[in-house]
Amino acid sequence: MHDFALLSGDEYVELYKVLKVQGLVNGGGDAKHVISEGLVTVNGEVDTRKRKKCVVGDVIEFNGVSIKIVPAE
Repeated sequence: MHDFALLSGDEYVELYKVLKVQGLVNGGGDAKHVISEGLVTVNGEVDTRKRKKCVVGDVIEFNGVSIKIVPAE
């Protein structure tokens, strides 16, 4: 499982940004597409909200990769 650290001062990160920053898609447009197609899960549930606010403890899964949201260091 990969970790995604929130930026200092941030309480959440939008779902599509996690996929983009982690390099799982080619860009924000691709991220939004795979989310709207139902290919991404948050905490085991399909979530089609591109701008869903992911918080510390959330686990995002896409294409066999799991990413956990962790606090800023």
